[in-house]
Amino acid sequence: MKKWTLNSWKKFPVKHLPEYRDQKELDLVLSKVKKYPPLVFAGESRSLKKALADVVRGKAFLLQGGDCAESFAEFHPDNIRDTFKIILQMSLVLTASASVPVVKVGRIAGQFSKPRSAPTEKKEGKELPSYLGDNINGMEFTEKSRQPDAKRLFRAYSQSASTLNLLRAFSQGGFADLRQVHLWNLGFIKDKTKGKYREIEDKISDALAFMEACGINSDNNRRLRAVNFYTSHEALHLPFEQAMTRVDSTTGEYHDTSAHFVWIGDRTRQLDGAHVEFCKGIKNPIGLKCGPTLKSDELIKLCNILNPNNEPGRMTLISRFGADNVEKYLPKLIKSVKKEGLNVVWSCDPMHGNTIKAATGFKTRTFDSVVKEVKNFFAVSQSEGSYAGGLHIEMTGQDVTECTGGAQKISEKDLSNRYRTHCDPRLNADQALELAFLISEEIKKNSKISNKIIQAAS
Repeated sequence: MKKWTLNSWKKFPVKHLPEYRDQKELDLVLSKVKKYPPLVFAGESRSLKKALADVVRGKAFLLQGGDCAESFAEFHPDNIRDTFKIILQMSLVLTASASVPVVKVGRIAGQFSKPRSAPTEKKEGKELPSYLGDNINGMEFTEKSRQPDAKRLFRAYSQSASTLNLLRAFSQGGFADLRQVHLWNLGFIKDKTKGKYREIEDKISDALAFMEACGINSDNNRRLRAVNFYTSHEALHLPFEQAMTRVDSTTGEYHDTSAHFVWIGDRTRQLDGAHVEFCKGIKNPIGLKCGPTLKSDELIKLCNILNPNNEPGRMTLISRFGADNVEKYLPKLIKSVKKEGLNVVWSCDPMHGNTIKAATGFKTRTFDSVVKEVKNFFAVSQSEGSYAGGLHIEMTGQDVTECTGGAQKISEKDLSNRYRTHCDPRLNADQALELAFLISEEIKKNSKISNKIIQAAS
């Protein structure tokens, strides 16, 4: 086996990287980024890996959510706050349902680059490079905007640093107070669902009242007013990821300090590809998107390459099949992973396999298909005796109209009202929280399955 080095990925076939006209400028930008402070720290990534190891054992649940692609235009403290807020609200519902801690990971503070199905885009007879994310080029359909610009990486780094700074303040400064999150959820139930899902919040109310009676509250217990929150993005722009990878002075290990958790997309998971080569050498928790074209033997090989020591918490497998394809593809993968005895987190991405084009021309997803895929994911996991350990969604705290359906009954005609995504359609805040409530019954069943798995293993 060839020795891994920080730039050994360059010797492997690579897909979905931008082609810069000025290589010298790119090299200059990367040389400066390499000297910038890390965005996250190795110790934080190790803490996340430890938490994910609990998910592997069925003792926790992973919630990963945020923007499809972060943008420079929508960069605002209120948007960061609202996305963080809805993840807290969802986490409380899931914790109440599963009776296990929820590991909170945002698709935020670095989720800029996007692989596209075609390298170019045509409009009115004009063909230009596709939009690849704000850290690479612009959305405007002009020759100048669509050319990859290396200097955009500076702005992406700065925005990620500012976002992380605010997230750390929110997570540790009292904004995440459990009592306040509960009140937000009660407001949603009263104003948006006419009392539906009240049973779950009543359970939380009783728990909080009991703790208060015992003298345990957020005034004297820090764990009730602060949370651990981690960041993630797709490790797509390898030159930037390399520049952000540093040697941990305490262990001598390489960590990608651009995020706590990075994943390999369904389009870049080639066994002999550059993205797999890069990720096998960093010690961060790694995600792997698993689509319909992934074969069982290929998945086992990828797991062995990326996690040769079978370390719990290192590998998260994120299924993305489409609501009607879960039962066709997922069982085979679960069987293979169980047979090999691999320690993995199984998580469900119900977004990417359910994208359609509305009659109005907008790319969208129906809320019902998202819910259906999650429920099918839990059902298959249960039938295979496997723990369904996570949910991975594209969502925003904003009141957008990008996915149809939900309690708001967004129609295809409504999509144009507040369609703001720079790439794929996202669940809005109400839809994301409603999803958490709707799958609460599956979460309860899942928790019982995990207990049986733990008992069998012990």
